[in-house]
Amino acid sequence: MLLKEVLKKYQRKEDNLIEILLDYQAIKSNHYISKEEIIEIAEYLSLPESKVCSVLTFYTFFSDKPRGKHIIQVCKDVPCYISSQVNVLKTIEKELGIRVNETTQNQQFTLEFTSCIGCCEAGPAMRINDKIYTNLTADKIKAILSEYRVYMQ
Repeated sequence: MLLKEVLKKYQRKEDNLIEILLDYQAIKSNHYISKEEIIEIAEYLSLPESKVCSVLTFYTFFSDKPRGKHIIQVCKDVPCYISSQVNVLKTIEKELGIRVNETTQNQQFTLEFTSCIGCCEAGPAMRINDKIYTNLTADKIKAILSEYRVYMQ
């Protein structure tokens, strides 16, 4: 039902594929596009399913697997690593008890790698949902995650 409402907002043009995927994924609590939804989107836009799948898997901000309420994306590009005194990934893994591409048992956090998020001068950086955090330290990461944990309660 939600997907049909999203599709109605867009003309049946291939140029709208990314916007449809972004719009729909954002309103889903588990932040992913299922196989059935891929088929429906492809049919609506008169595209092969493979085209929708290729866009979905090319961009790191899309997922074809269920994710948590808060999606943590850690920048994996060189500037974030060389500017860092802290291993962002290891700090998050330790704090949340999960590894990359895993979701916490309470479905609140999913941890992912992403390509550059455009903050090379202020690395290391990570994004949680739509908010970017820069100049990360272990203490700053712990404080940020604590805020999201409080927000969840």
